Amino acid sequence: MNIIHGFILILNILLSLTTAGHALLHKRTPSSALGWIAVCLIFPFAGAFLYFLFGINRVETRARKLEVKRSAYPIEDREYREATSEVSIAASQLDLPRSYAQIARISDRVTRLPLVDGNRVDLLPGGETAYPEMIESINQAEHYVFLTTYIFETNKTGREFIDALARAVKRGLDVRVLIDGVGEYYYFPRAGTLLKKNGVAVARFIPPRVLPPNIHINLRNHRKILITDGQTAFTGGMNIGDRHLTDRITNRARVIDMHFRLKGPVVMQIEQAFVEDWAFCTGEMATPRPANPAPCGPAICRAITDGPNEEVNKLATIILGAISSSREQVLIMTPYFLPSLEMISALQSAALRGIDVKIVLPAKNNLPFIHWATNNMLWELLYWGVKVYYQPPPFVHTKLFVIDQQYAQIGSANFDPRSFRLNFELSVEIYDQHVAQTIAGHIEHRIKNSQPIRLSDIEQRPLIIKFRDAVTWLFSPYF
Repeated sequence: MNIIHGFILILNILLSLTTAGHALLHKRTPSSALGWIAVCLIFPFAGAFLYFLFGINRVETRARKLEVKRSAYPIEDREYREATSEVSIAASQLDLPRSYAQIARISDRVTRLPLVDGNRVDLLPGGETAYPEMIESINQAEHYVFLTTYIFETNKTGREFIDALARAVKRGLDVRVLIDGVGEYYYFPRAGTLLKKNGVAVARFIPPRVLPPNIHINLRNHRKILITDGQTAFTGGMNIGDRHLTDRITNRARVIDMHFRLKGPVVMQIEQAFVEDWAFCTGEMATPRPANPAPCGPAICRAITDGPNEEVNKLATIILGAISSSREQVLIMTPYFLPSLEMISALQSAALRGIDVKIVLPAKNNLPFIHWATNNMLWELLYWGVKVYYQPPPFVHTKLFVIDQQYAQIGSANFDPRSFRLNFELSVEIYDQHVAQTIAGHIEHRIKNSQPIRLSDIEQRPLIIKFRDAVTWLFSPYF
């Protein structure tokens, strides 16, 4: 019996020390490391078991494995670099105020992609504006069509896209559609099934399966990309479906959003993101011949791809740098707002420096628990002078970021842990005063019809509501 007791004691000590050591080496914050070390050492066996279940960042581990698989299908981008070399710009060459050159230098180091000049950016508010332009671009394509989306509904709007893609296949075009493996299940019948019936090449990004087990709720491809002939790109926050037809007042599920059409050399950078994702999902080396899109506008742009497989949180790092470089104004519009402590500090610091910081959120969220968690942390920003506004229904899914009406970011990413740590996202940064002012004007227009949130509004919530919001906030890193 003493031998058994001794064995159990030694096993407990080994497990406790091993898990505590793992927490010490891998946790990013002292509080998190100290908390898990205490759990592992104080609770025999149970502490090690809890750490194994909840303490290990399996998202990061799985993402590293995905990166190994990605590297098995390397994409030769030499031609892409050569095709854009003539319009590439170093941060030191930007004819912009010093603060914006600082943002560009940060992006240079983080993305390792060049800035490219000669781009045109058009705003496409709502599905009524964006979808006809996207379908027309598919109809006018002569060589290939690449499409990535998170959700592809098969209602009237979805069927119109399926029909356009099927017609492109019949014209002999190379048509490829990449749908997220989880997002596809938002609507039945599944779009991928209907597309395949029409001869469209379809790939699913990490689809769930039972045998062998592969259920990744995280690690989703949240990018929205449409490329036609390497000349035109569409990106932004919109998925494909009737929900984005906001003129239909009777549509209770309608969602307000904005998409963008881009022309010029930045299209090749956006296309490269699709090509890499396609190779990862299918193993096919489907790099198209560089289209060499001609400069067609004044905007300096750069595509930013981000995901949990990256060593650095690219988007978060660039956004933090941009907020710190601001001189007059920071405008943020996002449906999901759960910033990190670093982001909160940057926004607080900007407000304390006298910067006009405005954050525009939906008053009614399609994910109520995110709204609750957001309410729990807003006081940290309101207390130091950050202005927060709630847009009235219907739900606003738009994601926009503008600094000093000079610099803007557009794309698929939200201001929450899922976008910054768990999803594969694509954004485009824009150094153009006209585009930035247009986007800022849109945000300011929405603010006029929004409700400003005061610190007293947050403090005077009923106790039961405060408790609900605080409990929800505890789980916000996993949303």
